[in-house]
Amino acid sequence: MDEHRIERRPYGDRAWPPPEAEGLPPSARLYGAPAPPSRVRVPPWLRRALVFALALAAGVALVAGSVAFVVSLLHAPGPQVDVADPAAGVSYPLPQGWRRGTVPPVTGFTSVATAGGSALVMTRPGDSVAVSGPRAATLDLADLYGRLLLHGDTVDVVDDRPITVGGYSGHSRALRASYTDVVNQPSYLRVTLLTKDDRSVVVLGLAQPDDPARRAEIDAVVRGLR
Repeated sequence: MDEHRIERRPYGDRAWPPPEAEGLPPSARLYGAPAPPSRVRVPPWLRRALVFALALAAGVALVAGSVAFVVSLLHAPGPQVDVADPAAGVSYPLPQGWRRGTVPPVTGFTSVATAGGSALVMTRPGDSVAVSGPRAATLDLADLYGRLLLHGDTVDVVDDRPITVGGYSGHSRALRASYTDVVNQPSYLRVTLLTKDDRSVVVLGLAQPDDPARRAEIDAVVRGLR
């Protein structure tokens, strides 16, 4: 009778893979399940340095935000300023950046507003135009103030038209003066004569150097007159 030799299995009754390895990848079955990472301890001095850095960054951001807010306030457009001229019986708004003046530089004018040293607007009571009419009177005034203020080597008429603003009607003429020297830049002069009932008002705008933006601002003052 043959005897069968029964060899003992090296693992005895242990099942393979072990139950705790179920669901793990093959590498984990060989080397074991990955252990959770150990908690990294941050040295106290490093923790204090991180807190200080975060506080410093927050402070810098706060200061930068405050500076930006102040700068935005400085550059924000201010309230519109009006100039009142009781002697001429009119008032007019000023464009941004313009300021009321105190003493008009030309005799007879009773109000003045300036834009730095590059432009101005003045008003004064006008004379009766019942005989000559507003256009003829405006041409005479433009010739007078052109010779008084421009002193140009050449003076050209760049605009001449009737105008109606704020219940007034009248005429407006604009001149441009050029100079042969290399120092003086072209100048711009607008003279407007407005009448209502039995009174009139003269509005004079001057810009040196001549500039489209300054022309537009002077025209805006004339259109806003009331």
